[in-house]
Amino acid sequence: MKVDKIGRLAAGAVALAMITTACASERSGSDGLPAEQAGGDAAAGAKAFGTMPSPCGKGDAKGATDQGITDKEITIGFGDDRGFPQAPGLSKEMGDAVKAMIDWCNTQGGINGRKIKGNQYDAAYTQSVKVMQESCKQDFMMVGQGFAMDEAAEQYRVGCKLPTVAGFSIGPNAVMGPMKYEALPYPVDLLNVGALRIAQDKFPAFKDKTDLLLSTSPAVSTGNNKIAAAMKKIGTEPLNCGVKLNDKGESSYMPFAEKIKDCGAEVLWTSDSPDPGQFSLLESIERAGVKPTYLFESTWYGNAVAQWNKAGTGNNIHISMMFQPFENAAKVPAVKQYLDLVNAQKGKTALLGMQATSSFLLWAQSAQKCGSDLTRQCVINELSKVHEWTGGGLHAPSDPGRNKPASCSLMVKLNGTKYEQVHPKNIGEFECGADFVLETDPKTWGTKLDKDRIATTYLTDDVIRPKA
Repeated sequence: MKVDKIGRLAAGAVALAMITTACASERSGSDGLPAEQAGGDAAAGAKAFGTMPSPCGKGDAKGATDQGITDKEITIGFGDDRGFPQAPGLSKEMGDAVKAMIDWCNTQGGINGRKIKGNQYDAAYTQSVKVMQESCKQDFMMVGQGFAMDEAAEQYRVGCKLPTVAGFSIGPNAVMGPMKYEALPYPVDLLNVGALRIAQDKFPAFKDKTDLLLSTSPAVSTGNNKIAAAMKKIGTEPLNCGVKLNDKGESSYMPFAEKIKDCGAEVLWTSDSPDPGQFSLLESIERAGVKPTYLFESTWYGNAVAQWNKAGTGNNIHISMMFQPFENAAKVPAVKQYLDLVNAQKGKTALLGMQATSSFLLWAQSAQKCGSDLTRQCVINELSKVHEWTGGGLHAPSDPGRNKPASCSLMVKLNGTKYEQVHPKNIGEFECGADFVLETDPKTWGTKLDKDRIATTYLTDDVIRPKA
């Protein structure tokens, strides 16, 4: 698997992909406040993150109530894969975000007066097991982390009963694991198809003249298979032009561009991430005289793509996102606050950093509600109650308590070196709909789920489950 696929696998993703308001009516924005903002007016004057009152502050919480908890401190683990030699700085934005948020929280007094101590880990892509074993010995919980090889470490996390509010998770057992929550879930059994629904409405050629760009990469193929199945469910049959790129690169991309031209494809989807080969393909398509509409995943939102597009070859790239783009910072306070906090520490900013930030806030809010009785059981109880979450406006409303994705999306378009939101037209809004989330084929899950939608591979009877 290429390491540059991580954002897409996580998230949406970046999948990747992620307002300050909940969606009150189907396929529209709304001025209604998400549940997490309730009581925000009462907290006027208090510190806040975006639209949510800050979960941090002074207090008199006491007691060594669980591993990693003392009268004065809460010890959590966090981290990324920044030390991977083949891709230095891999997902560094996640650790940088959590570090900035720990400092932001401690400046206010910590959680109910207990300061947060963060153990920062570098899984370096291949060391996730070692990292998890270390965290098992000393941390209260893992928070906001993102490890590419989390699947290898999952049995150790479950075995030591270490809960997590992950920044992202990738392996199917990690994605659906017990004692695991995420600010913006990407479960294996449900898929946000906002990009496809928006394309149905906005691009007439989407129904009959769409094709998927295939790859020899197993990771990309898995993503493509899910998208192809989703397209068929909503009435779009991919053309099957036969364009399958070698994940390690091609000597020439013109034959593939000619295939696309001869096939008559007018809309192209890729689950791949941007790299020199992908750029060469788009340049070849332009030389072949074809001008398709591109529907790409959120990994195509970034500075590298913008700088490549100085000549305008990618001006028809459309990217579906579940997070607010940085360009909306002037109208979305949470985005500006994230950028300001991380930039003040000279950290790296990126969509995955906002994802880690939202997960930290989700954890902190749940921990704050536990007061002095800060135990893993209590935090899990509180996390399980959160069914509408935006991280203060960083992303579309999700349901972390039930491990369900957002049913909203927005679309940005690349124009030269700038991205701009093109749908919905109102900046800072998402388009939402009950039909934006589809069930996926169990054959694609990669794991077996129990009645509570928990992966059974490493499940034991003594894991910590929510209690009323």
